[in-house]
Amino acid sequence: MNSRRLDMLRGKMREKDRDIVRLLNERAQISVQIGKVKGEGGMQVYDPAQETKVHDYLRELNAGPLPQKALTTIFREVISASRDLQKPMTVGFLGPEATFSHLAARMHFGESSLYFPQTGISRVFDEVEKGTIDWGVVPVENSLEGSINTTLDRLITTPLKIRAEIYLRISQCLISSAKNIKDIKKVYSIPHALAQCQVWLKTNLPNCVLGETESTAAAVQMVKGKKHEAAIGSSLAAKIYGVNLLADGIEDNASNMTRFLVIGSGESDATGTDKTSVIFATPHSPGSLHSALSAFARRSINLAKIESHPVKDKLWEYSFFVDLIGHVTDGHVKSCLRELKKKTTFMKILGSYPKSEGAL
Repeated sequence: MNSRRLDMLRGKMREKDRDIVRLLNERAQISVQIGKVKGEGGMQVYDPAQETKVHDYLRELNAGPLPQKALTTIFREVISASRDLQKPMTVGFLGPEATFSHLAARMHFGESSLYFPQTGISRVFDEVEKGTIDWGVVPVENSLEGSINTTLDRLITTPLKIRAEIYLRISQCLISSAKNIKDIKKVYSIPHALAQCQVWLKTNLPNCVLGETESTAAAVQMVKGKKHEAAIGSSLAAKIYGVNLLADGIEDNASNMTRFLVIGSGESDATGTDKTSVIFATPHSPGSLHSALSAFARRSINLAKIESHPVKDKLWEYSFFVDLIGHVTDGHVKSCLRELKKKTTFMKILGSYPKSEGAL
């Protein structure tokens, strides 16, 4: 009886699968038509504002039992495949393969995009600026370690804009060709990763020797094939380099989060839940910063972040990076930035983009 009922339910599922495949292909055909319209109008294939609206719409539609995170993951790949039908997407990231920058890029753009590792953050900017790569993904700040100065320096000078942001929870894993943790005598990774896992290492591998590498992915590459060595890195690294994941979630602080930026040409349209990044410098005189910030306070504009950054060629002078809630086309934001420009010696709008809903 149970077998007959199971066969009946599986038959219903096959019917749904047929419907899903048919509808996905119908959606893909519409996507190809959209691509042609974009091409005729000189529009970019990747549109983070529109993709945010799609995910918001899906959130409204979802009545369960499928969790929202699962639905978002599924449609991320549907959207990625649709983009690829319109035009193959190229994305640069801080390499080598399987770094957390790579993981963030894949979780944002999906599996259908083409990924190109770069040897440094500046190289990501360089390649996107030259047009050899469509988009770049760069880390800008970590919740424990603070801001990435190289990224901030390049944002000051680049003609590119911030088009989206990505929050990725950093979950560290112990990776090795060994099959048992007891066999591990040496552990390699970048200094930050070793520091983030020091309590776990002292508890589980108290006698192991620690070694530093230039990236978590490089550490995994180095220990591959070695039975007494392990690396700390991402689960993606274990998968890509074909080594064992001996333990996951070994970081001491579960709230470890890194924020990444998607950089490229063009502007992102307003979605209603946006963030704008600005950099400015004030006169070197008392009260100048207070005067500049009053432009935000009078309009009740929420500042998600404000951070000072030293001006490289002027000793003891600082620029200020600000993330504000709102889009540059919003009336109150527009008037605020006009006033801010009058009160500062330098101001640059780095981009308006959809505000991320949370960590991937």
